Amino acid sequence: MAQHTRVLSLAALGLFAAGAGGCLATRDQAGASQARQAPPPDSIALADSALHLCRGLFGDAQMDCYDGFLDPLVASRGVRTAMGTLNVLGARDPQLHVDGHVYAHAIGITAGRAGGADLTRAFASCTEIFQSGCYHGVIQAYFERVRTVDTANANRMCSSYASPGADQWLRFQCVHGMGHGLMMVYAHNLPRALSGCDLLRAEWDRESCYGGAFMENVVNATAPHHASHMLHSHAESHESDAAPFKALDSTDLQYPCSIVAQRYLVACYNMQTSVMLYFTHGDIGAAARSCLGAPLSLRPVCYQGLGREISAYSRQVHREAIRLCGLSPAEYQPWCHVGVVKNFIDLTANVDDGIAYCRDLSGSANRLKCYEAVGEEIATLRNDPKEREAACAAVAEAYRDACRSGARLPRGRPS
Repeated sequence: MAQHTRVLSLAALGLFAAGAGGCLATRDQAGASQARQAPPPDSIALADSALHLCRGLFGDAQMDCYDGFLDPLVASRGVRTAMGTLNVLGARDPQLHVDGHVYAHAIGITAGRAGGADLTRAFASCTEIFQSGCYHGVIQAYFERVRTVDTANANRMCSSYASPGADQWLRFQCVHGMGHGLMMVYAHNLPRALSGCDLLRAEWDRESCYGGAFMENVVNATAPHHASHMLHSHAESHESDAAPFKALDSTDLQYPCSIVAQRYLVACYNMQTSVMLYFTHGDIGAAARSCLGAPLSLRPVCYQGLGREISAYSRQVHREAIRLCGLSPAEYQPWCHVGVVKNFIDLTANVDDGIAYCRDLSGSANRLKCYEAVGEEIATLRNDPKEREAACAAVAEAYRDACRSGARLPRGRPS
């Protein structure tokens, strides 16, 4: 298989099942369907211009070219136009589609910097496309300005999403972005960043923050040149004199999971397949074998992470994703499909994309686990039980209970 050293799909909502300055704005509900709508004409014309400038370049030169085109759009045309242009580019340039989440981070960073201390407007202007990377970038820019991270400000930052009735999708984007931002604050010292996540009071928030820190650890090590990893660190001066933390280890495909504390392992193994694929040059079969080196209780998490990566490697083509999950041991293939289907939904926040994938699977074990995962995504995207009911009603009756279970609804027909 061709090497894709930057295939890094957001660990994202796989952590929802595990977790089952100032207030940020409520998510624009229309943004969830933006990826499926016709882009505005100015985004199409802008994407054509960017392709003309950048498509013939390669590697870092191409990334610099696209960044140099997209980021200034935030000031001149607004975040939505920049994201719309990125969306069109992703449909036309396969490599940019792979790297779309990282470009979205960079757009969010630019928006966050422009917004100054007021995160509300910048956060509200982002959209969910490319796994909500724009939201995470806004949070990263916030941490660029923060010189101290204490319990009070860590818990205050995402507090507007802490109530059960709040938008849990945006709650995740906020605390996951904190993990990225803490890595910046502490000069990509992973143990320090994880300790920053530990300041969060809610276990669900801590888990989501850990995922952001592990993701940033991988992305910074594999694509350090990209603009979304060039924020200024405010780590203490003595830290710059210490030996830098070793992010990855080519001789140990379980590292850094092999050296972190037990409480971090679920988040770590959710991202570890990105490390495995980086060092095996995109060999899905080799990564599937490496997951067998994880502790027994964490192998399902590892294979779910592999499914997330397969979503990107397959370009969301169902037949190819199913084939690649088939390279995993049979007992773990359902978990691989969980990772695929969750990432399908994470890309657009559209549940129908996940249901369509589950429908194409064979084997009751695969389908049951897949539809349960769809239900978990529904539980995150829909606070209203009636909306969850309606979403699971689209699932074939034989698997509807699995969806309802994942969506935290009573099994059986609703009263």
